[in-house]
Order: sequence, then structure tokens, then C-alpha cells
Amino acid sequence: MSDLSKRSTIYFEPAVHKALRLKAASAQVSVSELVNEAVRLLMREDQEDLAAIAERANEPDISYEALLNDLKKHGKL
Repeated sequence: MSDLSKRSTIYFEPAVHKALRLKAASAQVSVSELVNEAVRLLMREDQEDLAAIAERANEPDISYEALLNDLKKHGKL
């Protein structure tokens, strides 16, 4: 752990904690490294989602009712 690391207490369900410990042991990394990587992956996904939303910001809106009518008109419902 680097000098810049921060300590935090996280409570896991017993089965999740056991699975984390087993995975960490089999991968020869610490539970902290696994949790840090999982959090990084989630934040990357959030960043990708936000980018996708920004790309679609100028798309026209359609109401749910209009969507259903369009699907029915094209034989999808």
C-alpha cells in the first residue's frame, strides 16, 4: 500500500467476504486490490454512461405513448 492510500472500513456479507478472500488468494493479490479495481471499473462504467448520455443530448425526445403507437404502426406490437 502506498503512502497516499486511505483506510476505510467496509462491511461485506459473509459469503461475499469469503469469495473475495478466495479470489484474492488465488490471484495472489490483496482484498484491497480487488476492491480498488472493482471500484475503478464501476467508475469507468459511469464515465462511459455519462459520455453516452452527452452524445445523445441533442436527440429528439419521444413520449412513451408515441413510442408505443410507432411500434404498433410498424407491427412490432
